[in-house]
Amino acid sequence: MLNNKSILITGGTGSFGKAFVKTVLTRYPDIKRLVVYSRDELKQFEMSQQFQESSYKGIRYFIGDVRDQDRLRRAMEGVDMVIHAAALKQVPAAEYNPFECIKTNVLGAQNVIETCLDNDVQRVVALSTDKAAAPINLYGATKLCSDKLFIAANNIKGHRNIRFSVVRYGNVMGSRGSVIPFFLKKRANGALPITDPGMTRFNISLQEGVDMVLWSLENAWGGEVLVPKIPSYRITDVANAIGPECEHPVIGVRPGEKIHEEMITASDSFNTVDLGAYYAILPSGGTYSIAEYCNKTGAKPVEPGFCYNSGNNADYLTVNDLRDLIQRHVNPEQNI
Repeated sequence: MLNNKSILITGGTGSFGKAFVKTVLTRYPDIKRLVVYSRDELKQFEMSQQFQESSYKGIRYFIGDVRDQDRLRRAMEGVDMVIHAAALKQVPAAEYNPFECIKTNVLGAQNVIETCLDNDVQRVVALSTDKAAAPINLYGATKLCSDKLFIAANNIKGHRNIRFSVVRYGNVMGSRGSVIPFFLKKRANGALPITDPGMTRFNISLQEGVDMVLWSLENAWGGEVLVPKIPSYRITDVANAIGPECEHPVIGVRPGEKIHEEMITASDSFNTVDLGAYYAILPSGGTYSIAEYCNKTGAKPVEPGFCYNSGNNADYLTVNDLRDLIQRHVNPEQNI
């Protein structure tokens, strides 16, 4: 699928970007070009030590910000596919610096869309978050705006052979700033602070996220918000998996934080279909109908009023499940 293709990934030096690059270079050795686009020169330097241009003929490193449309346009010349992973995602920082978050997550998204349209890109997949469903914080609101921009971009593509789609998933196990690395670091202090004992979150591994994006590149029609079927965990179980001997003080929910994360709201249910491994929220008033989509893909509409959140999920990870996953995906060098 990707051999002899040129791909650009924004935010390419982040946790997802590095996992995506590793997977693509391993599975598609004949890829024509893989452009890592990000604004952090140190992270690019460190990543280039792992994935060197002398060893991987197709890889390129471009310093640039999604806020800079001219730089995006230059980097995107001759690119066939774009993965948009760049974002400001720290909830407290977004609340304190709201317009900086808007400039990257909303205006930057529109810059990516317009540059893709101008450069004859064929496939675009934007990464979203569970916080974009019924958002209560600025980060979630900006990602919902971004999702809407990418879905609506299919309405203005004209004659171009381009498809825009979105993938939305929950907390990535082990990603920077997430709870598991935080607890692993705090364990030595003997206390793992818990915001609320009833809190739950979805869980997905980096590799599962990468595989979902690759699936979307090959199979998405354009206009879908794709949601994976993934397990949930209780924050108390994460604390018990990492530091059962530690104290677990309850510190209260932070501003803009939910007790349970949501990926599909009841209002979305009327446009949502079940694809088996994934759900797809289809565009209302798009270029195809739900019936047509189901007929061609074998998908089935969900029940009206269906919602998908980490609290009502049928699939929960146990303490032992979490300990095993953390050992394999996050902390392989130490026992927990």
